[in-house]
Amino acid sequence: PLALSSVVIGLIIAFSFISCTSIKTAPPFTTPKLKLINTIEIPFNKVFENTLIGGLSGIDYDKENDLYYLISDDRSERDLARFYTAKIHLAADTLQSIIFEKTIVFKNKAGENYSNWKTNPATSIDPEDIRINPINKNLVWCSEGARVITDKATVLQNPEIQTTTLSGTFSDNYHLPRNLITQKHNKGPRNNGAFEGISFDKKFRTIFTTLEAPLIEDGDEATTTKGGLIRIYQFDVKSKTNIAQYAYQLEHVARAPIPENGFYINGISAIQYYNKNQLLVVERSYSVGKQSCTIKIYLCDLSKASDVKNRESLQNQSYTLAQKRLVLNLDDLGVFVDNVEGITFGPQLSNGKRSLILVTDNNFLKENKTQLFLFELD
Repeated sequence: PLALSSVVIGLIIAFSFISCTSIKTAPPFTTPKLKLINTIEIPFNKVFENTLIGGLSGIDYDKENDLYYLISDDRSERDLARFYTAKIHLAADTLQSIIFEKTIVFKNKAGENYSNWKTNPATSIDPEDIRINPINKNLVWCSEGARVITDKATVLQNPEIQTTTLSGTFSDNYHLPRNLITQKHNKGPRNNGAFEGISFDKKFRTIFTTLEAPLIEDGDEATTTKGGLIRIYQFDVKSKTNIAQYAYQLEHVARAPIPENGFYINGISAIQYYNKNQLLVVERSYSVGKQSCTIKIYLCDLSKASDVKNRESLQNQSYTLAQKRLVLNLDDLGVFVDNVEGITFGPQLSNGKRSLILVTDNNFLKENKTQLFLFELD
């Protein structure tokens, strides 16, 4: 296991919030500090209950039962679409081990297993994040959907937010706004660019979710010189309807790819509710030519942001963006950081401060790592 202690990162910067027509001074808000305690790895090709541990794209902590829920983004290609429960053991406020306890398979509305993406994409699913609702004793999870248009086939699969029982049985769907319907013409979510993160508010009355990449009508994806405009969605838990949307300015890709025409990406890979109208936002940047990712955690404040729910496009219009401040660039830690896709608050530490846990998605590749990071939040 990798380990690093006593690394304190507190990047507090002056910030101006941006509208599309003017720049104003933002009111102050407190930016947290993160101290990396240590990190551990889950071995590649670890098997549990006849399933391959990998593709871990979301994590949530059930405080009442000291239990973690982890979702795999396996689209039933290796094993059935599923999530896990696990115990993460801390000793002296340090990560020691993760012990998987149970594998739960997702069921669709008909009570059947989801299909293999490669053989039957129309009835498959793309799990990305998961949260437990301790009030209703159920789970909420999201699927990214798909938009694949080729000469041979067209697959248009809407993103989804579902509620399910703790045993994986389908309960209900959240109602999508019109701009989240996957379409053949140039509008709506991009392929591999829809739901990546979800998070309840403190009272479990609303749920926030974010896209990984801009909607097609909202402009281009991030490049090495320019960021994109992402929508953050707020849903009412009771009615399961979208009640607000906010515009978030994504950063540019951190590094140029090698070769220069190689693949690169920067998008939002996870979110965690932090405080009233505030989210911790994980931006994940990757470029071919370097194995590690550049992971930046921002504090996003929505209190002054415009509700853009009724705007057809975020381009060439006047509105106020969500405010954001950099909390931590994991490049500054001096350790290898892979593809962070899950974030959750963990148990309280012995000094009374909150813990924060990140998990990485190894994409089921030997070259990538499944890592857990433990931070102290001040």
